[in-house]
Amino acid sequence: MYKKEEDLSIRFSVSLHQNLLDELDIRITKNGYASRSELVRDMIREKLVEDAWSDPKSESGIGVLVIIYDHHQRELNQKMLEVQHHNNTFILCNTHIHMDDCNCLETIIIKGKPYEIEKVSLEIAGLKGVKFSKLTRASSFEKNE
Repeated sequence: MYKKEEDLSIRFSVSLHQNLLDELDIRITKNGYASRSELVRDMIREKLVEDAWSDPKSESGIGVLVIIYDHHQRELNQKMLEVQHHNNTFILCNTHIHMDDCNCLETIIIKGKPYEIEKVSLEIAGLKGVKFSKLTRASSFEKNE
């Protein structure tokens, strides 16, 4: 059986003012975290992703673009496909559902340089007939946290 690297969690302490600790505890309760550690780990991961996406030298990012659009809009599907094919990104997966008679929801998972993913996202969001667009930025982590 393949054995993974040992999970080496290191315990450290942090000093906080009472009001900041109270805010942290409110978030734990509000968001359903099991512990302060879980929340702090998520906050650190979020900051690492943000930093990776803002680094102009970053070579790899993953984004999930969610769009809602009017499928009756003339040539919109073709324009969205052209944007996806004519950029330096890799479309890993595309999911399409029909919400109602007029609206479709699509998710597009995109891999590439963060600024190129942002470009694809903005180009699609700006197409006539796109009613909603949101890019969720993600990043891979070297080791399990």
